[in-house]
Amino acid sequence: MTALSSNLGYPRIGENREWKKALESFWAGKLEESQFLEEMEKIRLGNLQKQKDAEIDMIPVGDFTFYDQMLDAAVMFGMVPERFAYAGGKVPLNTYFAMARGNDTAVACEMTKWFNTNYHYIVPEFEGKKLTLTENKPLNAYREAKEKLNINGKPVLIGPYTFLKLSKGYENSDIPAFLLQLIPLYAQVLQELETEGVKWIQIDEPILATSITKEEMKTVAEIYKQLNQAAPALQIMLQVYFDSIEWYEEVTQLPVQGIGVDFVHGLEKTIENLKSNGFPTDKVLGAGIIDGRNIWRSDLQERWELITTLSNYVPADRIWLQPSCSLLHVPVTVAQEKALDQTIHSALAFADEKLVEVTTLTNALHNGESAIVEAIQESRNARLKLAQSPARNRAGIQYSARTISEQQTKRTLPFNERRKQQQDAFSLPLLPTTTIGSFPQTTEVRQARQKWRKGEWSAEAYEQFIQNQIKDWIVLQEQIGLDVFVHGEFERTDMVEFFGEKMGGFVFTQKAWVQSYGSRCVKPPIIYGDVEFLQPMTVKESVYAKSLTDKPVKGMLTGPVTILNWSFVRDDLSREEVTNQIALALRKEVEALEAAGIHMIQVDEPALREGLPLKKSAWDNYLNWAVKAFRLATSSVQNTTQIHTHMCYCEFHDFIDAISALDADVISIETSRSHGELVSAFTDQSYDKGIGLGVYDIHSPRIPAVEEMIDIIEQGLQVLEPIQFWINPDCGLKTRKIDETVASLKNMVAATNTIRDRYSVLQES
Repeated sequence: MTALSSNLGYPRIGENREWKKALESFWAGKLEESQFLEEMEKIRLGNLQKQKDAEIDMIPVGDFTFYDQMLDAAVMFGMVPERFAYAGGKVPLNTYFAMARGNDTAVACEMTKWFNTNYHYIVPEFEGKKLTLTENKPLNAYREAKEKLNINGKPVLIGPYTFLKLSKGYENSDIPAFLLQLIPLYAQVLQELETEGVKWIQIDEPILATSITKEEMKTVAEIYKQLNQAAPALQIMLQVYFDSIEWYEEVTQLPVQGIGVDFVHGLEKTIENLKSNGFPTDKVLGAGIIDGRNIWRSDLQERWELITTLSNYVPADRIWLQPSCSLLHVPVTVAQEKALDQTIHSALAFADEKLVEVTTLTNALHNGESAIVEAIQESRNARLKLAQSPARNRAGIQYSARTISEQQTKRTLPFNERRKQQQDAFSLPLLPTTTIGSFPQTTEVRQARQKWRKGEWSAEAYEQFIQNQIKDWIVLQEQIGLDVFVHGEFERTDMVEFFGEKMGGFVFTQKAWVQSYGSRCVKPPIIYGDVEFLQPMTVKESVYAKSLTDKPVKGMLTGPVTILNWSFVRDDLSREEVTNQIALALRKEVEALEAAGIHMIQVDEPALREGLPLKKSAWDNYLNWAVKAFRLATSSVQNTTQIHTHMCYCEFHDFIDAISALDADVISIETSRSHGELVSAFTDQSYDKGIGLGVYDIHSPRIPAVEEMIDIIEQGLQVLEPIQFWINPDCGLKTRKIDETVASLKNMVAATNTIRDRYSVLQES
């Protein structure tokens, strides 16, 4: 054997988002299915060829998907919810996409965050019916790569225990029956791969980095015993990422031929495990030594020293060097970023550059450190130059972020006393209706922004265009009958990028896109320096909207934790300190809105949950500083100013106390895709503040019926007091079309009025 270079997954979207464009053209009916499949194959093979050209030895195949890899696994096993009228056999493409996006007759499957990343996956639903292997997707991917590119690939498959734990629709008592169906199907997949002559398969089990119990680990051991017996000649690389392995000794004893370990996140614990327990002499170590989740160039000297440490426990010829996780979470290539400052550009590494780092370090394992002396020096020089930048050394900002007082994070009155003052100030009806913030960004809006950015429009012309959009939607909100308005956010590209562009310490790219969910791609800002408030960012648009109506208008901000979690963050300061810097900047914006007469201010934290560490032992520390940062940004306002926040895909069962500790007057959450399941969190746990349970799914193009929303509202009213309850969609409406948005909101208001009428009758009787 010899040391090999390996990759765990590659960005599927293409350098110019060709994947996104093909998907959306197909959904719009502009591409026939055959044309769509042809375009997808072209992108898929291009991605594989790039990895081959980069001289990666173990190239992953089967990580490419039309939407999401968990969805792929579900349809591969025929796990299609009954509401989609699946008749068996290979799942049709329209059914596949209906599961992800919904259709006229069926709501979409739930979507939630992939561990603690900003990627969203489709949640498989187990309904107890018989599962079957509809197609062997890893085998198809292997054959394609071999036949068309002569790549002897490494098929990638979501592991059975991760698939089980991330699925829904079953009780703990149903797990044996679920596994009894699932494991034979996995065994069949592996047997067919073995028959094909496949040497290695990568089975992803990131669930093994979370706080699973010892009993659960015994179940994992039994699963892999059965899989090993089913295909003894097929070598399994059991891949764990995003943190250290929870049950290291037990995992390394599993009957697999390789263990992939994250040597970036949870590094201290992983090294401790190695020192205490060593590493099996009969297994390959997949050493994830390049950060697959951030965009900074590696310090190759530091990485080489880590590899040297690893070689004390594992012979070099039994090591695969690889990224810490799939490169799905970073942009494709730095090569396209022509406009970046050279100091920053030189310090960056996206997917393609990370593959070069992997092969460079593999070369050193083959030929010694002397083979990469120049590369080591180049990486050190690039990082040192950035470290010495004035933007990273603003002493005043750093001091303020490190010396936060308790008084800065507290409102002057408790919630119950504030609420009385706010009720008098706003005089809102029972069950106030509102939206989360954004309205549809049409082609016209996007084109106007491009014309302004390119200099084809003056700033005055663009501002007039934005004001016209705001005015149109104020009128529409009046017609729809909403109670609390928003200005629509037409001036904003992305809810994080917009604020980063207006604060110090951020830099922006031209084509550094990453997939968030489905065809939705985002271009995360890069926090490279100390963050500071420069001037008001949202006051002008909010004040203009307020001038057009007598209804309350919410000021709309993105919260400090979300800005952190949805950016690529500098790696020389703690995440807590960077968040405090952002919070102090936002605090000044909140104060500017209030001074301008905006007394409802929504500070969104949809990413608060996704930043939660995978280890429960680390939750309290994270939540303490995350909650503190939100309160730092929002606590300086008057008692009559109402602070709102919004969260997506938020398991309230896990940390309802922390949500309450934010001390927001109103919080809105997603409940539509989970079919009201979040409501159950309030059955056993009390929540005393205002809350909006999202009553319809904005990620689906379908228009929800009035009756659907009435059902969700009624479920909420079973466990919450009417005085607490707000009615809203489950997220912003930026990605939706105007007609469907207006129709959905009218139905939402109709549902609300129906419930109000019922309460009026009850009160009169």
